[in-house]
Amino acid sequence: MRLIIILLATIGGYVNAHQWTPTHPEMRPSHIQGLYTTEMHLFNSRKEISYYSIRVFDKDWDVVPFAAAPSLVRANYLSHHYSDIYIKKSDLKRAHYICSKSKILSTVKDPSIIASRICSKIKK
Repeated sequence: MRLIIILLATIGGYVNAHQWTPTHPEMRPSHIQGLYTTEMHLFNSRKEISYYSIRVFDKDWDVVPFAAAPSLVRANYLSHHYSDIYIKKSDLKRAHYICSKSKILSTVKDPSIIASRICSKIKK
């Protein structure tokens, strides 16, 4: 049994995802009345991925309207990107998660590439 566990641990694939911080962002009033904002940081540690989308979800994983500059981010390998996220005050109670998801280009034909989604839970 021990041999099987060691083999699985050494043969298993390597999974690499991007970083999306802070883990628990705090929304604060924006300079625009009726909007709340936070800054999110993306670090791309994946060579084969250059684009990431940003979405906001409620507790049931339904999309919550938001604005980001931009909502589709181009981040080269080992680069950092900061995004300001804006949510209306009326939608703030519904919003629970701010997520980033890697976008795989149709020109990438490697079957071993998987999309990764990382979410941060909004601090209430």
